[in-house]
Amino acid sequence: MRIQRFDKAFIQDYQETPEGYLTVNAPITKPGVFPYMRADGSLKMEAKLPEELFSSTTVQSAQAKPVTDDHPGEPVTAANYKQYAKGMTHTDAAVKDNKLWVSFTITDAALIQKVKSGKRELSIGFLSDVRDEPGEYAGKRYDSVQRNIEINHLAVVDKGRAGPEVAIRGDSAAFMIDSDDKGGVKVKYKIDGVEYEVDAAVKQFIEAQAARLDAAQAKAKEYDTLQGKYDALDAQLKQKEKELEEAKKNTLSADELDKKVNERMELITGASTLLGDSFDFTGKTDREIKEAVIQKVKPDFKGDGKSDDYINAFYDATVEGAKRDGFSSTGANQMQMLSGDAKTAIEQKRQQRMNMKNMNKGQ
Repeated sequence: MRIQRFDKAFIQDYQETPEGYLTVNAPITKPGVFPYMRADGSLKMEAKLPEELFSSTTVQSAQAKPVTDDHPGEPVTAANYKQYAKGMTHTDAAVKDNKLWVSFTITDAALIQKVKSGKRELSIGFLSDVRDEPGEYAGKRYDSVQRNIEINHLAVVDKGRAGPEVAIRGDSAAFMIDSDDKGGVKVKYKIDGVEYEVDAAVKQFIEAQAARLDAAQAKAKEYDTLQGKYDALDAQLKQKEKELEEAKKNTLSADELDKKVNERMELITGASTLLGDSFDFTGKTDREIKEAVIQKVKPDFKGDGKSDDYINAFYDATVEGAKRDGFSSTGANQMQMLSGDAKTAIEQKRQQRMNMKNMNKGQ
C-alpha cells in the first residue's frame, strides 16, 4: 500500500544571502524503527531501513524539490507549485553520519521571518510502500517496512511539543513518533490534575486523540450552524413558493384581463345612461356602480346585507326596465321598479347568472 508520510528533523543553523534568502544545510531523515498509530487505533512499528532510505532513487528524490510552509494537504506538483513552494532544495543530497542530508534555500519573505522567529523543524513529505514484513533493526523489532521511498517536498514546521527529537508525522493512515535511538523517552502528562510519567509515544497518542475529538466537535458545531442556516433558507423558500402560488391565483391572464376590461367598459357605458356624465366612476367598485344605478330608479334601495348575486340580478333587471321604458338620466320619465313583475324579473336574472357560473365551472 503506497502512503503519503511525513518525517521530521531540525534546522540547527542557516546563512543569509545578500538578497535576504536563507540557505540551510541539514539532515532531513534517518534510518530507524518508529511507532505508527493506524487509523483503527492500533500501534505498529515500521522500519526505515538503510538500504531503502539510502538507495540512489530515494537520495535523488530529495534533490530540486519544493520547500513549503507546513505540509500542504496534497502532494506538490507543477500544477500547484506556485501555491505552495517557498523555496527549493539543492542538488547536493548525500548520505552522511547515517542520515540523509540536503541543502536548500528559502526565498519567501514570510517564511524567512518565521524561521528567524523560531520555526525551525523540518519535515519531509514522501510516498512509500508499507509492506508487512516483520523483522529486527538495530535491536528493535518491527512489523512493517517502508519501501520505494520517494520524497515529494520539504516542509518547515512548528517545533514539536516534546522537542525536535520527538515529533508527530501525520497522514490519513498513520502518524509517526520520532525519538532518538536510546528509546524509552519519558515525559510528564497531567490527567485530572494528577501528573504522570509516561512514554513520549503514549503522550503523543493521547494528545492526537484529543486533537481528533476537538476537530470532530468543531465539525459538529459547524454542521449545526449550517443546518440552522439551511432550515431558515428552506422556510424562506417555502414562504416564497406560497406567495408565488397566491400571486398566480390573483394574476389574470391576457384573455381574462381583456374580458375584465370589456366588462368594466360595458358597465360604465350602461350605467352612464342612467347616472349621467357627472357621475364619478373613479375608484368605484362594480357593485358600488350597480347600487348607484338601482338607487337612481329606486331611491329607498339599501344594498346592505344583500349578496352580489342579488345586486347583479337587480341591476340587470333595472337596466332592462330602463331600456324598455325609455328611461335615461335626462329623460322626463322616472321608472318605478314597483310593477308586479319587478321581483320576478330580478329572480330570473339571478337564476341566469347562477346558471352561467355553473356552466363555467363545468368547462
